[in-house]
Amino acid sequence: MSLPSTPSKFLEQSRYRQRRMMDALRLLPVLGLLLWLFPIFWPTGLNVSNNNDPVSTSSAVIYVFLVWGILILLSSILRWCLRHTLEQETTTDLDDMDVGKTGQ
Repeated sequence: MSLPSTPSKFLEQSRYRQRRMMDALRLLPVLGLLLWLFPIFWPTGLNVSNNNDPVSTSSAVIYVFLVWGILILLSSILRWCLRHTLEQETTTDLDDMDVGKTGQ
């Protein structure tokens, strides 16, 4: 008696990477929101304690635009990596299909 074959619970390594990259792309807006809300907790001129200097508005604006630029850069890099892995998978699938045709 042979045991019935059960489907594998694990994904291929390339599919796993693709899904993690897509998850990272989906989480970037949440990360951006959290980073943009961070200046709310900076000390201002109204509520400065003895040891803290107030953060100037120009510094806060520079911070916001730096975060914006970094988010754009991260999304571009992740998109490029995801596109590269998808193209690589497509070419290997096409190569496997060609091998199957010539073998017949």
